[in-house]
Amino acid sequence: MKITDLNVMILEDDEFQRNMLVGMLGTLGVASILDASNGKQALEIIHGPKSEAIDVVLCDLNMPEMDGMEFLRHLGAGHRNIAVILISALDSKLLTSVGRMTELYGVQLLGVIEKPVLPESLREHLLKYRLTTRKVPRAAAPSFALDEILAGIRADQFVPFFQPKVDMKSGRLTGAEALARWIHPDHGVIGPHAFIPALEQTGNIDDLTFRMLRKSAAALRSFHEKGHRLTVSVNLSLVSLDDTSLADRITQAVCELGVDPKFIVLEITESAAMTNVAPALENLARLCMNGFALSIDDYGTGSSNIQQLTRIAFSELKIDQSFVKDFADNKALRIVVESSIDMARKLLVRSVAEGVETQRDWDGLKLVGCDTVQGYFVARPMDEAAFHKFVADFLPF
Repeated sequence: MKITDLNVMILEDDEFQRNMLVGMLGTLGVASILDASNGKQALEIIHGPKSEAIDVVLCDLNMPEMDGMEFLRHLGAGHRNIAVILISALDSKLLTSVGRMTELYGVQLLGVIEKPVLPESLREHLLKYRLTTRKVPRAAAPSFALDEILAGIRADQFVPFFQPKVDMKSGRLTGAEALARWIHPDHGVIGPHAFIPALEQTGNIDDLTFRMLRKSAAALRSFHEKGHRLTVSVNLSLVSLDDTSLADRITQAVCELGVDPKFIVLEITESAAMTNVAPALENLARLCMNGFALSIDDYGTGSSNIQQLTRIAFSELKIDQSFVKDFADNKALRIVVESSIDMARKLLVRSVAEGVETQRDWDGLKLVGCDTVQGYFVARPMDEAAFHKFVADFLPF
């Protein structure tokens, strides 16, 4: 959707600021503009006959009667398909916190703009609407009992989807992350949040891990046979590391498929706590000794990331997408991303940014020296057949 086709509401208590935003939207070509002076008034408009016309709300936070945060809570509870751009003169750290709150309430957040608002910044955020917004309501994600998940594993319904990873200096495709997907006979493609937590909490994660590892290694062998010398990253839960035989079993599974372990990156996730540290470190050291590369996944979100840096022989640091999104426009996020990349460089390991969605994300990460990126800007995760075609057609960035 073009900016000129958007229907925008301005939620701002200051009349001068409202008028300024109306004029700014007009210069950008937006013809359909509504305005409200507080959250209560905005909700009345949304619940009224013009509700279906609203695509984006430019939302201030500090307002009388009903402030922006309460408005966002009500907007999320109403499941409205309306995107939001936060606009405020409040401290950037506070804006980051409110932005996270907005997403947790289920509201589509296009970004945060600190006042004074500039036309170019407003334009860039409005352009994100077409990337993130869907005009059909999202159905509630189905929930599954453990027995259903285990039955799906036994029926071999779980497969890896591959998301490309691109080197920023050369613009070339260097590898992919294998992401577990459940091809459910009734519900279609199911993402990991519907099954990983249940499997980890009940100690049933290993079967899925080894199925993903074998299928990913077989796909990698196929990529190599066609002349594409890529790496594939496979997630490894900390829960699995309690068993000291794990490293040998992983090595055997990969080697039996004729794949050199040096082309497999094992991403250590921190969705669970590392309780038995010694066996975990023994496994990781043995995996490294056997040729596997180790990656610390979702850096910055786990409770002991800094400690892991000092005790795991990793070769890659992955910066979580929650820091990457909008980092170019947010001082606090920019500092986190830059310091993470700088630390990786000093530790002589590669930095990987995930969740890269826009050209602005790409340009910002390239400017601060990030090594590798993955995200929707490059490509969404895809099944093996689609990935083969993607690799064959890929042109360097």
